[in-house]
Amino acid sequence: MPKNNTNIGRTITDQTTTTKVLALGSVPLFDPALERQEVSTLGEAHEILKPDRFDAVIAEPAILIKLLDEARRDALLLSFADRGLAVLDPLGQISWCNSVLTEWCGTSPLGRSLFSALNAKVIAADSADPLEIVRQNHPVSLRLHRPDATIVEYVEVRLQPIRGLSAGGPQILAMCRDVSAEVDQQRKLDALHQAGREMADLDVSQLSEMSEPERVALLKHNLRRYIRDLLKYDTIEVRLLDRRTGELKPLLEDGMTPEAAGRILFARPEKNGVTGYVAHTGRSYLCPDATSDPHYLQGATDALSSMTVPLIYSDEVVGTLNVESPRLNGFGPDDLQFTELFSREIASALHTLDLLSAQQSCAVSQSIDQVSREIALPVDDVLASAAVLLKKYGNLDPEATQHLRRIVANARLVKDCVRKVGQQALANEPVGQPQLLHGKRILLIEQDERMRKSAHLLFERLGAEAESAATATEALAMLADSIYDAVFTEVRPLDLSGYDTYCRIREMRPGIRIAMTTGYGYDAAHSLVKARMDGLRYVLFKPFKQDQVVNAVLATIAPPSSPAPAGTF
Repeated sequence: MPKNNTNIGRTITDQTTTTKVLALGSVPLFDPALERQEVSTLGEAHEILKPDRFDAVIAEPAILIKLLDEARRDALLLSFADRGLAVLDPLGQISWCNSVLTEWCGTSPLGRSLFSALNAKVIAADSADPLEIVRQNHPVSLRLHRPDATIVEYVEVRLQPIRGLSAGGPQILAMCRDVSAEVDQQRKLDALHQAGREMADLDVSQLSEMSEPERVALLKHNLRRYIRDLLKYDTIEVRLLDRRTGELKPLLEDGMTPEAAGRILFARPEKNGVTGYVAHTGRSYLCPDATSDPHYLQGATDALSSMTVPLIYSDEVVGTLNVESPRLNGFGPDDLQFTELFSREIASALHTLDLLSAQQSCAVSQSIDQVSREIALPVDDVLASAAVLLKKYGNLDPEATQHLRRIVANARLVKDCVRKVGQQALANEPVGQPQLLHGKRILLIEQDERMRKSAHLLFERLGAEAESAATATEALAMLADSIYDAVFTEVRPLDLSGYDTYCRIREMRPGIRIAMTTGYGYDAAHSLVKARMDGLRYVLFKPFKQDQVVNAVLATIAPPSSPAPAGTF
């Protein structure tokens, strides 16, 4: 074999047993008759180290460690093949990058800062000075926006210190991930949630002045607008379930044939189309090929596929939403996810507009629920204000403290009197849902008044005593002055981060149950991730489901871990 003067590696072959050994570094030759092959670089050593080429390797420890380090590096680069990778010097300038990042930048980014090379601005970060945090040997996450980019508009970056590569200071590994699709999805989720808030955004006086046909007309108008603008569906049908008869009564239709629009359907698994099947099972149904589906009944003239989801309020099916497409396989998993989310908003709007009267047990029950719902927030505001004043001045003025505590007691007495009147009025009515949370006290932190009212109604139907606060500051003051069994805090309170709120609650009440609630918004502070790492066990999505609330308050075993919502790093 050819020989050279390098001494990185040699091939040693035992001519008798044909055992092949690769020697790397200053390893002595035990038999001068052995054939010798040398390599000049570690790259060549990698090339000849292939399966079945050698039975053993003899190497100096330092060289073997370097080979293993390079193998690990190669494996790392392969595992992040779809991400932009760069090594930054201590000043944040790019000293190395892979081809993915170069493609994103459009030209070589070497010698430039990461932000300059990507022509991006920071829109969310763990710290105001990410590079300084990394220089202190702590990883940091941030999100970048590239407003002028034609590709990769949003980038999520993880900056990780690398030790031991340079004597001039710690270098930084930047791992960049294209999250443009996730951001677009999040925008749509936020738009859906906002649309739900606006769909029945009326105060009590406006609602009381509207007749039921006027409320129906308002809902139809908003449904048509949001379903077309946000979901991009043209052929739609919404039906409401009459709990007494099981009939699915038409509320809204666009693009359906007259026969389909007037069809009488019931919540039954057979002979009532996909709509009847969904209302009966409470499960969504994708019909990829309407020509061969046994449940499908023709809706639109040219429909070849359909998607139907249940409208669910307080864990009960109250109606259905059906959309149709002139294409085969016209709807996919993303369409189903968005439509299911919007169906929750529709159900909530139906409830807000009092269009679910068939769901109620009797007129008395409706009246009691309405009174409870309307006094809940004013009473909570009194409790929160009194708690804040007690925390601030409680030790300075004993007489004022006594008056404040009397205000708190009387405010709670008002709610208790309403509850007792309701119980007496309904004493002879059929038994409703079981009061699984009887005797429990729950504190809710939520800035959305509509959500606070809805949660109050659900908690109290389950037998719990519920109080709420619009800000974390008010809630912490209430928590300092009262005992609660559980606290539900939104992931983004108005005045504190969700994680800070979580930590302060735990510090004040170490054994209390804590659940974080989210409406699918981007968690820029990564509160969910941090809190989960710090022991958070429960995350509830709005609007709350009964079983999730009960589980968060009563469960003795931690639920299985679930992935963080889209948008968290």
